Amino acid sequence: MESVNRTCRLRACCRISAAVVSLCKTIGGTELMVGLRKEIVMLGVSIAALCEVGGASAAPPQTGFLLKTIDYRGTQTRYVVFLPPDYTPNRKWPTIIFLNGYGECGTDGYKQISVGLGPAIMTNVKEWPFLVLFPQKPKHEDSWEQYDDMVMAILNKTKREYSVDENRVYLTGLSQGGFGTWAIAAKHPDVFAAIAPICGGGRPDEMAPALKNLPIWSFHGDADPVVKVELSKAMVDAVNAAGGNAKLTIYPGVGHNSWDKAYREEKLGEWFLQHTRKAK
Repeated sequence: MESVNRTCRLRACCRISAAVVSLCKTIGGTELMVGLRKEIVMLGVSIAALCEVGGASAAPPQTGFLLKTIDYRGTQTRYVVFLPPDYTPNRKWPTIIFLNGYGECGTDGYKQISVGLGPAIMTNVKEWPFLVLFPQKPKHEDSWEQYDDMVMAILNKTKREYSVDENRVYLTGLSQGGFGTWAIAAKHPDVFAAIAPICGGGRPDEMAPALKNLPIWSFHGDADPVVKVELSKAMVDAVNAAGGNAKLTIYPGVGHNSWDKAYREEKLGEWFLQHTRKAK
């Protein structure tokens, strides 16, 4: 009887979670409802986590935005894994790691999916047939580079729990996450098949040699008052001067938010899928 009850609870949770995701898709592109969208995202992630914990062992894998935890530096740290609707463990799945910006830092475990790639997935899930990992940088003042070990630990944990295609792992991020994309890829160039840093920058002379074998597509608004477009130009120029394959899309008149255009207008998911990790 308890097994039946667990199954019923799981089915009910799944129906509620699906309704929440549907609502997120409906309002995902409405800028006036950003605040509400964050609260709905929080609800959806919480429901998905409850479904996963409360479900019967024979149930199929939960999909959508799933709240997870990892023991990081002695603390249970929250992050999110997105599983596409047709996820099955019977095949290997391309996987994206998304690094959030300044405004989404914290330890709540959900804000990092409310800006950038998360809303793009909610708006058009069919364009993103990937597993997607959403770590959350805890402290505003720290760099993503300081949490390099957390990002790698989450990736390795996901490999154990889900069917990750290790030859198709991609890295992207916006603002602070754009800086983090350049930095973490430079530290682990053999892990990633391609990267897409958005309105970020790095240390061109130091990082370019490590990045020269990675396909790179960078994005920036030329009116960005927070992170100057010259920082992306410097990184792309340095990588190409080192013999690399980097391109930069500049949006005329666009300020700091170049991520909505990058994730929603550029077919970035299709571009990622064109690249697999080069043999060592």
